[in-house]
Amino acid sequence: NTAVSDTIHNYGVKTLNGTQFMPFSHYAGRHVLIVNYVGKCELRDVGFTILGIPCNQFGMQEPGKNNEILSALKYVRPGNGFVPNFQLFEKVDVNGVNEHTLFTFLKNACPPVGDSFGNPTNRLFWEPLKINDIKWNFEKFLVGPDGRPGFCRFYEGRFKTLLKSVKENVRNKLKEKQYVNMFSKS
Repeated sequence: NTAVSDTIHNYGVKTLNGTQFMPFSHYAGRHVLIVNYVGKCELRDVGFTILGIPCNQFGMQEPGKNNEILSALKYVRPGNGFVPNFQLFEKVDVNGVNEHTLFTFLKNACPPVGDSFGNPTNRLFWEPLKINDIKWNFEKFLVGPDGRPGFCRFYEGRFKTLLKSVKENVRNKLKEKQYVNMFSKS
């Protein structure tokens, strides 16, 4: 979005163990994919840096404390010894009165993926609901090397097709934005 003057480089989040604040200026010059759901995130070796920032506002699917998240990923969900190969950050709110400023920026820079929340009863845990809110935990934000959202949001509710959808959508958007095509493999 060329109208966006701010960048993610002006934001940062504490690492998952809470010992280090990581300014996102550290990722300057790289394509970055920001994900707000880290369980079963299979986005590996896709040509950009992945930043996992967990959130518990969608169906209470990330109830653990920050120091429990890695063990839960490894042994419970998805389990089978899963270890993420990307940077994880502390759990934050992505919507509502306590939303992290990074997500306020991203949501203001990017159009929403839709105007429906479905049935939010017992599924969405924040107030007030706003049209530009992240609707569920599969929305992603792709940010260009300059720190500006290049291809803002995409969503695929059915996880089995998420990885394929992400690769196809990102590949198409990178071409549209004349970014370097980083996907030589399917």
